[in-house]
Amino acid sequence: MIADQRTRAAIEEHWRASEAGELAAEHDLYAEDAILDYPQSGERFRGRATIAAQRGAHPAERHFTVLRISGGGDLWVSECVITYDGTPTYSVSLMEFADGRVAHETQYFASPFPAPPSRAEFAERIPGRPDAVRGRVRSA
Repeated sequence: MIADQRTRAAIEEHWRASEAGELAAEHDLYAEDAILDYPQSGERFRGRATIAAQRGAHPAERHFTVLRISGGGDLWVSECVITYDGTPTYSVSLMEFADGRVAHETQYFASPFPAPPSRAEFAERIPGRPDAVRGRVRSA
């Protein structure tokens, strides 16, 4: 239980540092030989320094909104909205831990899309989630 609390706190600090643009603090969570996979582009990045370098070289202005962190033991999931130059993208981060550090992370990215009218009578808006059409967060 205490180990899970420490891991959750470390993940929360990772996302806080990501939002603040604190590159060193953002990557403190990773093992030196960590692997980061982006399945949608087929890219793999090896090593904390390489992971930090590729993120630091990203040309867009980025903002991070954590929607939910869940997990336990060696597997944790973060659901986030990452906004690149004002455009929101949903992200799911799967973090696999070993010895208290991220050994392997897989991140999936998905662009918002407008809901089809055929589902309108069955659906309600998720509170606080970005409006897919305008890319802004709606109030609940």
